[in-house]
Amino acid sequence: MIVGLTGGIASGKTLVSNELRKLGAHIIDADVIAREIVEPGSPALAEIVKEFGAGILKTDGTLDRKALAKIVFSDKEKLLILNRITHPKIIERTKALIGEIRSAHKDPLIIIDAAVLIEAGIHASVDEVVVVHISEDEQMKRLIARDNLTDDEARKRVASQLPLKEKTVHADYVIDNSGSPEATLERVQGLFLSLTKKQKVVDSNK
Repeated sequence: MIVGLTGGIASGKTLVSNELRKLGAHIIDADVIAREIVEPGSPALAEIVKEFGAGILKTDGTLDRKALAKIVFSDKEKLLILNRITHPKIIERTKALIGEIRSAHKDPLIIIDAAVLIEAGIHASVDEVVVVHISEDEQMKRLIARDNLTDDEARKRVASQLPLKEKTVHADYVIDNSGSPEATLERVQGLFLSLTKKQKVVDSNK
C-alpha cells in the first residue's frame, strides 16, 4: 500500500512522518529527494541556473536555497518555472524508490512524505491521502518561529502552496496537529492501525 502524507508548511508533517517510521512504515521523503536532484552537476541544477542565473549558487557551486526562495516566493510565475523543473524529477525518483522498497520487502506500507503531494499530482498515484492540519494562525506562528521569517515572508511562503482547506478535500484521513505533540502522536498511532488493517484487506484480495 502507498500512502501520501502532506500538509502545509510548518503544519507538523515531519512529526507525523517520524512516528510512522518508528511504527514500521517505509518513508520516502520528497524534501530529501528535492535536495538530491539539485546537487552540483545534476541536470536539474543546470536548468535552475539557466532560468534564474548564477546568483542562486554558493561559492562552492551548491544551490543557495535562501537566495532561490527569495526569488520564487515573491513571484508565482517563477515558482511555477521552478516546479516545472523539479516536480517531474521528484516523481521519477519517488517511483524508483518505491520499486526498490517493494523489491526488498514483502507488502510494505510505503509513505510518500511530500508537501507538494497534491500540487505535483502525486496524490493521484497513491492508495490513501493523509493531510496534517492546523489553523492558518498557528501555521504562521510556527513558520515564523521555525525559520526566523518576517510576517510578510511567512505569508508569501504559505500563499505559495495550496491552502490547507483545499488539501483536506483530497484527504482520506486528516490528522489534527493543533494540540500537544503527545495528542498528535496518539492520533498517528491510531492512523497506523487503520492503515495496516486496510492493507491486510487489500493484500488478502490480491
